[in-house]
Amino acid sequence: MLYSLLPIKIYSVLFASFLFSFLGLKFCMRLLPKDQGREFAVNGALSEGKPRGAGIVFITAFVLSSVLFIPLNHEQIINLALIYAAMMTGYLDDAAEKPWGELKKGLLDVVISFGIAFNFVWHNSTDIKFFGNVIDIPKVVYILLAMALVWVSINVTNCSDGVDGLCASVSIVTIVMFYLLGGMKMFSVVMVLTLIAYLWFNCSPSKLLMGDAGSRAIGVFIAILAMHSNRPLMFIPLAIVLIVDGGLGLVKLTVRRVLKKKDFMENVRTPIHDHMRKNKGWSDTQVVIRFTIVQAVVGFVALYMFN
Repeated sequence: MLYSLLPIKIYSVLFASFLFSFLGLKFCMRLLPKDQGREFAVNGALSEGKPRGAGIVFITAFVLSSVLFIPLNHEQIINLALIYAAMMTGYLDDAAEKPWGELKKGLLDVVISFGIAFNFVWHNSTDIKFFGNVIDIPKVVYILLAMALVWVSINVTNCSDGVDGLCASVSIVTIVMFYLLGGMKMFSVVMVLTLIAYLWFNCSPSKLLMGDAGSRAIGVFIAILAMHSNRPLMFIPLAIVLIVDGGLGLVKLTVRRVLKKKDFMENVRTPIHDHMRKNKGWSDTQVVIRFTIVQAVVGFVALYMFN
């Protein structure tokens, strides 16, 4: 591994992470599948024809940088493999002529969630910190709760990817907050830099889209950060914009299907970023900047109050 062979200073390592992602996106975007447009999304037609599935490039850059520059233990190797698996499931869906069904994607989410949860419990304590107290969670219970965390993180992050620059910008803020909370700092910095390179091409008006390949893998990574912070409940304030933006749509769909309440949240368009654009008249830029500001403010307040 290069970290053991070359006397590379840390800033060189970080620049390389950005460069891998930037150059990969610049020269590989023409090879990506083309977006088909989204029939029910606000401005969905504007995405039609753009390269989609860019997550396969910047997640590959993230994994490659991690392997080359970070001393890895067995748990981290397995996590990287599962992050990459989440990316590949998303990419295959992005590239498919007919989108995968919810059942197929849901089952794959469960498998990846179990892998992440079991891997964590196998290598770490299941004690969590909560308002200054240390609580010991039984391993089986922790695995179930961790699976729920990963599944939610995958899906809310995925649902928030609908405005140029939004998912990456808010995810960067969330990752930075977990960096400040402690744990997996080098991985966090590498992920942030690969996402910054992606934003160069995805800022409005975008040249390419991350697709499920990017958003699903980012969701897995954020869940891993939450578990390794030993404060998994901090996922709520530190990812609150992702949770509200993407999660309310999941709640709306579940209530309507399970409880048969067809008029539930009838006046609220989901994801919430579509509600703000269509119902409130916000521009794409306003959505990205305001959502990012909200996440930064809530995150800093949460760190100050609960850390």
